[in-house]
Amino acid sequence: MDPAADPAAGAPGRPWPAPPAPGGARDHDRLAPGDPRAAGAGTGAGTGAEPPVPPRPGDEALGAYLSTPPRGTPVEAAGHPADEESAGMRIPMPAQTGPEADRLRYVGAATRRIARGVDLDEILLGLCRSAVPAFADAILVYLREPLPVGDERPSGPLRLRLRRSDGGLEGPSEPDDDAPVGAAPLLPALVPSMEPPYGGVGSDSIGVLLDGPLAEVLRGVRPVFADSLRAADALAELLGFPEDLIGLPTGRRALLAPLRGRRRVIGAAVLLRRAERAPFESDDLLVAAQLATHTALGVDKAVLYGREAYIADALQREMLPDSLPQPTGVQLASRYLPAAESARVGGDWYDAIPLPGSRVALVVGDVMGHSMTSAAIMGQLRTTVQTLAGLDLAPQEVLYHLDEQAQRLGQDRMATCVYAVYDPIAHRLVVANAGHPPPVLLHADGLAEVLRVPPGAPIGVGGVPFEAVELPAPAGATLLLYTDGLVESRSRDVWGGIELLRERLHDAASVVSPPPLEPLCDEVLEILGPGDRDDDIALLAARFDGIAPSDVAYWFLEPQPQTPGRARRLVRQALRRWDLDDQLEAAELLVSEIVTNAVRYAERPITLRLLRTDVLRCEVGDDAPLLPRMRHAAPEEEGGRGLYLVNRMAQRWGATRLGAGKVVWFELPL
Repeated sequence: MDPAADPAAGAPGRPWPAPPAPGGARDHDRLAPGDPRAAGAGTGAGTGAEPPVPPRPGDEALGAYLSTPPRGTPVEAAGHPADEESAGMRIPMPAQTGPEADRLRYVGAATRRIARGVDLDEILLGLCRSAVPAFADAILVYLREPLPVGDERPSGPLRLRLRRSDGGLEGPSEPDDDAPVGAAPLLPALVPSMEPPYGGVGSDSIGVLLDGPLAEVLRGVRPVFADSLRAADALAELLGFPEDLIGLPTGRRALLAPLRGRRRVIGAAVLLRRAERAPFESDDLLVAAQLATHTALGVDKAVLYGREAYIADALQREMLPDSLPQPTGVQLASRYLPAAESARVGGDWYDAIPLPGSRVALVVGDVMGHSMTSAAIMGQLRTTVQTLAGLDLAPQEVLYHLDEQAQRLGQDRMATCVYAVYDPIAHRLVVANAGHPPPVLLHADGLAEVLRVPPGAPIGVGGVPFEAVELPAPAGATLLLYTDGLVESRSRDVWGGIELLRERLHDAASVVSPPPLEPLCDEVLEILGPGDRDDDIALLAARFDGIAPSDVAYWFLEPQPQTPGRARRLVRQALRRWDLDDQLEAAELLVSEIVTNAVRYAERPITLRLLRTDVLRCEVGDDAPLLPRMRHAAPEEEGGRGLYLVNRMAQRWGATRLGAGKVVWFELPL
């Protein structure tokens, strides 16, 4: 069809007729190729009509591609700076005009918009905004369910689900202001199944018959008009209304384009035009094929990206603790931020590990890089730290063995780490550092102090000793452990970032002292500027509450036969002093059982300690390294039931091996 000979085709040289002039900023930035408004946009050209509405932010006007300077235009006229060397090398080319050139410009603009998307929604939205209203009045996009990933072979029958739609689908309740008076909705039969009408997802999937017309069209891959019986039946099967197609565009005003990815057909797109608009032309099949091909490849890309993002998120989630423990005498909060959306895994980690004696180990580390390899190394080092902490080694010993493990993992396995142990009873903090930024301690009075700890060498260097320092940890103080991604960026060095962090903590404490932990972590992260996310960020905050001396009872007992009886008397006196008479019977029985086991194997004095916090905790320590285990005694046996009673009566219990001996503990509710 010659557009110039058709009165409805609009201006000569247009590859397809323009739709009725849409209203609003949403439709104005998607002008049909060749539209005079697109050619004169921003230049003041026109007939004196209203000035054009600027496009929405981030929404590229396809019609703007028509104003691209043709070949042969001087560089200065195209808005590019000129230089003397290239001035004589420019070869003038004849300007490309006509329907074919306009069609190519449109396809280039549309494919760029589609390729700009990263996830599935962005790609489908780019297709809809590119096609409506410049190419069609309405579009329906169906995708396979479930979508295959990569080389995965789909199982089961082929099912399609409506994933996105645009244009003329609002129905009678939302008429098109620019449509002719009395015009019926474009797809009245589909309105009940479209909730919401734009960007919605159909509630039911459509099963494609194996030998049906739709399967035949999808296998053919090429777009087809609905002017043949086979294509009309395929369209009816796809829309799900084979017996009620009254009012739907037919013939060359309906176009069905299969979406074929790298391996297989993954969906279909339906393009429709109103009756008052000129039908599609044969060349429009090529345009539809280009749109379908780029969309299908983009969907494949989005599915693969989504799978990789899911794997990365799952890996990072498993590498970091799901939740922090709630040890006695300390409150904990944490944050983790990846370097970027495209690099969701990294080598930063944090941990809080309960230790014997109500102590807790606070760990923050950073493996160089933010890749899958860094995350894998981080997971191995974190597991090593947890194992070493369970042995109750000194902080400097933990770093020493961690350095050995990093060397066994391979060459250039470098990491930094800070390991701190907090004792809520002694109100002391022991810190060892391996090339990590120093911790910051926020006191209850609002003073933020950078702790002076030996810097040490990074993990993986080998042959370097580590030192530990013991510092006071007053009640109400807050310790912040962090990775260098929080304080170092391209715009500032590490010490400048640490000073900025100290000032931010001081400002937060000047409002509320001590500030709540969770808001404090968010406040700390606000020191990051737009260009400061160069590395992963791990943050661990610990508020020291401590345990008052009046809530602690401690004794040394000789391993003698009469020791269990003495332990019962001491526990009875302490609980009566604390007004815990309700727990007397259970506490005496359980302490007697655990002390009896300790007396049987211990050679040195036994330690007995009671702690009154939110629970009643009893700890019995001895020098025997063998951990007790619960077993079921036979009916004729006289012993072997002590731990069974502890397990049934205590709220929690456990045993931890120390450097010299072990600690068996249990807790009773208050």
